[in-house]
Amino acid sequence: MTIDFAALPHDFLWGTATSAYQIEGAVAEDGRSPSIWDTFSHTPGKIDGDDHGDVACDHYHRWREDIALMRQLGTDAYRLSIAWPRVVPGGEGPVNPKGLDFYDELIDGLLEAGITPSVTLYHWDLPQVLQDRGGWPERATAEHFAAYAAVVAERLGDRVTHWATLNEPLCSAWIGHLEGKMAPGLTDLTAAVRASYHLLLGHGLATQAIRAAAPGAQVGIVNNLSTVHPATPRPEDVAAARRMDGHTNRWWLDPVHGRGFPEDMRELYGVDLPEKDGDLELIAAPLDWLGLNYYFPMTVADDPAGPAPHVRSVRRPGVPRTGMDWEVDATGIEDLLMRLTHEYRARRIYVTENGSSYPDVVRPDGTVDDPERQEYLTQHLAACARAARRGAPLAGYFAWSLLDNFEWAYGYDKRFGLVHVDYRTQKRTIKGSGHHYAEIIRAHRDRTARAA
Repeated sequence: MTIDFAALPHDFLWGTATSAYQIEGAVAEDGRSPSIWDTFSHTPGKIDGDDHGDVACDHYHRWREDIALMRQLGTDAYRLSIAWPRVVPGGEGPVNPKGLDFYDELIDGLLEAGITPSVTLYHWDLPQVLQDRGGWPERATAEHFAAYAAVVAERLGDRVTHWATLNEPLCSAWIGHLEGKMAPGLTDLTAAVRASYHLLLGHGLATQAIRAAAPGAQVGIVNNLSTVHPATPRPEDVAAARRMDGHTNRWWLDPVHGRGFPEDMRELYGVDLPEKDGDLELIAAPLDWLGLNYYFPMTVADDPAGPAPHVRSVRRPGVPRTGMDWEVDATGIEDLLMRLTHEYRARRIYVTENGSSYPDVVRPDGTVDDPERQEYLTQHLAACARAARRGAPLAGYFAWSLLDNFEWAYGYDKRFGLVHVDYRTQKRTIKGSGHHYAEIIRAHRDRTARAA
């Protein structure tokens, strides 16, 4: 399979992505307070292998080495997240100078290496002190988030122009508050719906705060989206697919695009939204770009007895799957890029995460070959290029992930990195997929140079 490099713009950003809790470690150093993920990961039985992020990839101490790896890969962008409890340990109030100093130095290091920083302000690590006061189901958390966003933008906004408010609010609300599989580990539909509302309100408030603190900032939001297909042509399954699309996609896309919360889903959840006058306008603050995280499609059937949205997943026979048992279907990323282009009129789109986990094996010579991940990369980048050829305003691609890392409830068993990490020694080794990604980047740049 070949990638149509001619379809990608000459200034296309080639990046990798990580998040603070998954790689930084140093959870009790330099004034950082506990987050909900510190609490959740230290709760027995919540994480595979009873793993936690106390050390993770030790990026807090090894970030210079990790920037050197980015340079070896040839990437020109890096998507990172800021740890709220490192910067504002109390969730509100006093700022921790050492926390800001870390990110200040990291940003300078990236820029010195010729790498554009893309900063995400919230990648799930809410300060535990705010969770103790009610967390995202409470409006005050959205307001505190905006104040924290202002602090970070004021400090870094002279060098950072590319900002994301939230990463995958679906996971924070639905998986964290409805399914209980992520922090804070609740199974409460009312809390989940209220959290979803305040997350998006926090996005709107933070967008205002960033732009006020850093004129010229390019602000977006990152959603994990999936194509959704009915298991059969039966009307019940078609309706189930529509509900799952509402739960996974429309609930998160419609409000930020000025359409309000989908009425069919409001009726399905049966939970009154904590609305105040002017909220919907705040949530729909104009976006400079839209982030798409894509991993897999969904096939669902009707399940009236199941929890909202009353569907069950159906396994399609013969479809390849990753080590996460997720379907591999690159057409999904192309379809979603076109949907964002036509249905939501996105002005600029970044694929902010896309990647795959496989059971990597370190060879006797120390190398890591991962042909399945290499093929996954090629398939999905080819699909991205097809979407760009069809008119999608695709401006960049961030592979998930730069490093193997703490993979949330899966602990350290699942590896997504282009770079292998030996967690015992912290030795980093670029995998075959990392070298393959570097070759793809070089091929695009060579083609661009020839066309100039």
